[in-house]
Amino acid sequence: MYQFSDFPWPPSVTDDFPTQQEVLDYLRSYATHFNLIPHINFNSRVKGMSYDGPSTDAWSLWNGTGEAFPPQGKWNLTVENTETANTKVYTVDFVILCLGRFKDVPYIPKFPAGEGPEVFQGQAIHSMKYSAMENQKAAEFVKGKKVVVVGFGKTGLDIARECAHVNGPENPCTVLPKFDMVPPHSLSQDMHSGLIMYLPNPENFFDTVKEGSIKLKKSPSFSFYEKGVLISKDNTKVEADIVIFATGFNGPKKVKDIFESPTFGQLIEGTPRVGLYRECIPPRIPQVAIIGFSEGLSSLYVSESTCRWMVGLLEGKFKLPSIIEMDKDIARWDQYMKQVSGEYYHLSSLCGAEIWYNDQICKDMGMNPMRKKGLFSNLFQPYGNSDYAE
Repeated sequence: MYQFSDFPWPPSVTDDFPTQQEVLDYLRSYATHFNLIPHINFNSRVKGMSYDGPSTDAWSLWNGTGEAFPPQGKWNLTVENTETANTKVYTVDFVILCLGRFKDVPYIPKFPAGEGPEVFQGQAIHSMKYSAMENQKAAEFVKGKKVVVVGFGKTGLDIARECAHVNGPENPCTVLPKFDMVPPHSLSQDMHSGLIMYLPNPENFFDTVKEGSIKLKKSPSFSFYEKGVLISKDNTKVEADIVIFATGFNGPKKVKDIFESPTFGQLIEGTPRVGLYRECIPPRIPQVAIIGFSEGLSSLYVSESTCRWMVGLLEGKFKLPSIIEMDKDIARWDQYMKQVSGEYYHLSSLCGAEIWYNDQICKDMGMNPMRKKGLFSNLFQPYGNSDYAE
C-alpha cells in the first residue's frame, strides 16, 4: 500500500513490510527519477508566515472567489538557513503546508504540582529525543538502566524492544499501556482511528515478555516520585533510571505556531479536530492548503490523492463551494469520524474510508470514481494507489 501510483517498488524488495533503509531508498529513487532534488531547499526552517491582503471576514467564498489565486493577497515566509542561521523572506501567492503531525512538537501529559518529572531523580525524555539518537548512542543511553516506556503505540513498542535487546531480563523495560492487551474499544474503532498497528515478528515480542525482558503494567494514570513512577490504580512503585514518553505529538499546535496571525492560528487549534475541506483546505485561511495532516492505513495513499486534487485546484479545473457549504461538509465528516472513531476522532484518520474519500476527490476533478475495469472488479477487488494513476 505504501507506493506512489506512478512509481512501483523495485523487484528486489519482496517483503510486504520493507525495512527503514528500503523505504528511504525508494523515496530517494522517486525524487531522483522525477528530478525533484534540485527544487528542494534543504537545511531550511520556516520561522513564520504572515498574510498581506484584504480582510477575509466578509468573504462568502474562499479567497473571495473560490479560486486558488485571487486578485489580491500574498504570504510572506521567513525562512532560516539552519547551517548559517541567516534568514530570508519569500513572498509567494500560495502556500502548501506539508508539516506532518508526528514530529517536532511533543505531547507530554500534564501532572499536578509535585507529581511530575520535576521530582524524578532520573531522566525523563520524549521519544522524539530518543529517536534522534544514532543506534549506537541510543543503545549506550539505555544500557544497564531501568527504563520505563509510557505508551503502547508503534514507537513505544519499538523502543521497548530495543531496550530489551540491549539489557535483557537483568534490567527489564517496563511498558505502561493505558489498557490491557485487549482494549475496551472494538477492533473497528481501532482501525478507523488509526490506532491499529502492525507488530513485526509478534512471536519475538511475546517471547521477550515471557522471558522477562519486557514487563507490561496497565496504567490508566500515574505520577512520579524520586526513584521512578507510581501507578495510581494500586500505588505500585516502579523504579526507573529513565522514563521515555512515547505519547505522540501535538500536530495542531505545530501548524498553529507557523502562523504569525493569532486569528489564523486559532482557526487551526480552536476545535478538537482541525477542520479541513477535503482534508486539505482551511475554509477561512486564504491561499493555504495543508497536506498530510490526515492519515490512512497508508498515509501515502491519502496524501497522493490530496496532492492530485490540489494540483487540479491550482490549475483552475474546478472551484470550491461557498465557505458555508465547506463548513457543512467538514461537519459531516466530523460526525462520521465521531461515530467510527469515538474519542479518537480528532486524529483525522481516514482508515476504512479511503475509497469514500477518493470517490469525492475524483468527482471534484470530473474523473470516474470507478477506477477498475468491470463491475465485479470495482465491487470486490481491493483498491490501491495504482488504480488512481493518470
